[in-house]
Amino acid sequence: MRFLPASDCALLVELADLDHALALYRAVQERPIPGVHELVPAARTLLVHYRPEAVAPAALIAALRERSAVADRGPSDRAATRQVEIPVHYRGEDLAEVAELLGIPVAELIARHTGQPWQAAFAGFAPGFVYLAGGHPCFRGIPRRPTPRTRLPAGSVALAGDFSAVYPAASPGGWQLIGVTDVPMWDLRRTEPAYVQPGFQVQFVDADAGGRHVSLPPTVASEPDPAPEPTATTAIEFERVGLQTLVQDAGRHGMAGLGISPSGALDQPAMRQANRLVGNPVHTPVLENLLGGLRLRCHGRATLAVTGAAVPLTLHGADGRQWALASHAAVALDDGDVLVVGTPTAGVRCYVAVRGGWQVAPVLGSCATDTLAHVGPPALQAGQRIAIGSVPPHALRATQPAEAAPADLPRPGDEVTLDVVAGPRTDWFTPDALARLERQTWQVTPQSNRIGLRLHGAQPLTRARHDELPSEGTVTGAIQVPAGGQPVLFLADHPLTGGYPVIAAVASHHLPLAAQLPVGCRLRFRVIAPFADLGAPAKETPA
Repeated sequence: MRFLPASDCALLVELADLDHALALYRAVQERPIPGVHELVPAARTLLVHYRPEAVAPAALIAALRERSAVADRGPSDRAATRQVEIPVHYRGEDLAEVAELLGIPVAELIARHTGQPWQAAFAGFAPGFVYLAGGHPCFRGIPRRPTPRTRLPAGSVALAGDFSAVYPAASPGGWQLIGVTDVPMWDLRRTEPAYVQPGFQVQFVDADAGGRHVSLPPTVASEPDPAPEPTATTAIEFERVGLQTLVQDAGRHGMAGLGISPSGALDQPAMRQANRLVGNPVHTPVLENLLGGLRLRCHGRATLAVTGAAVPLTLHGADGRQWALASHAAVALDDGDVLVVGTPTAGVRCYVAVRGGWQVAPVLGSCATDTLAHVGPPALQAGQRIAIGSVPPHALRATQPAEAAPADLPRPGDEVTLDVVAGPRTDWFTPDALARLERQTWQVTPQSNRIGLRLHGAQPLTRARHDELPSEGTVTGAIQVPAGGQPVLFLADHPLTGGYPVIAAVASHHLPLAAQLPVGCRLRFRVIAPFADLGAPAKETPA
């Protein structure tokens, strides 16, 4: 086993194979480790998210070693809780090519793919995408396509590495496409949105063979999470919503088994500050606005606060008067007042809280909008109204005095330095790559969003290893390096797992700053913790 730093609050445990990874995963689930709050199993790794204030890395490693020593490493199917069937139309674009690669006829490939059950091992990059292990031994080491397709249709059944899987939604993909299914892999209208979950047994069936009926999941809509009961008619109408305005909160934690990252507000301190200013509990849902352009009208009376990016605020009174206001302070609105959020002068994302909270129905226990997984409330639209809720008297606090906007908010063209922790795959790169990561500047490109910041440097990062990295868990702040060598800095809506090596991860104290970086900003990285196997014996110092 190797224990590799994935960030300053996450550890990547590298194991011999899938069975060892799942065995350790089950062992930690059965005997939780204090301070560990999320586990992400993958092909031969286990990503462990922990709270450094609750458990030190050395104690965490000792606890993981102890659980690994007694873990049940039997076949993963012993954890199977249910068998599901997936009817497949075997007419994928790569079907004949894969059959030729294996040296068998297409009919034999289909027979082998359907001939024995597969085990749902771990969740993948999106909700409903599950890596299926087992199957016929010939499906081992299937290479990915040299160039990924820009779009695979929803329901695509594919092979890559030692796994099979079904793409739950239309998306880019580099797996070998052998067929398609009509069964939705992910549907929030179902009581269980994920048709396949880790631990299930999956039987593929040739949908065109005839003579067999396949039971499909019921499409009865599940009851959505209830919205808070409104106690008043006060509401905010959004006359303009700008480039993007989303509902966010502290995130949707504990959903790794379904392939869902936590998501949530990118600048968590700004979210908490906005709620403090209006007297809400700090994790009350807020609005996250990108680049201003927000215009809202108050119906009734309300108290709001805008934090995060430095933005000009203009209040248009119902009586025709107009005031310029400072952000990062509570603002009282009367019936008919209009508040306009202008273009940021520094930073890119601002957060709008209202006293009593926004009346928005949670999805899977959270109001966070995950733009990659398409989970959570939809983006706000012009003309939409949201009612203002109430907070229980014991939870409502006094509004707080105005606070200053952060002094280090970046502007386009500024140079910003982010602290990073080297790992977990720093050793996949040449010795010069980590030095280059620190030495040269990286520009934030227009292709950046809540999933990640796409960066560009004069010289790409070069890899020492060019073999395929089995998919493994990733963290917010991970700096993943695709084949081209230009890094991507993952933000809160990043995929749960990834197949490109991560050279380093942004330290947790600089994640809010990363959330405020504008396009055109220049980045430098400062390594504050060198790469090392944290579980390796300490080297003796010569006398």
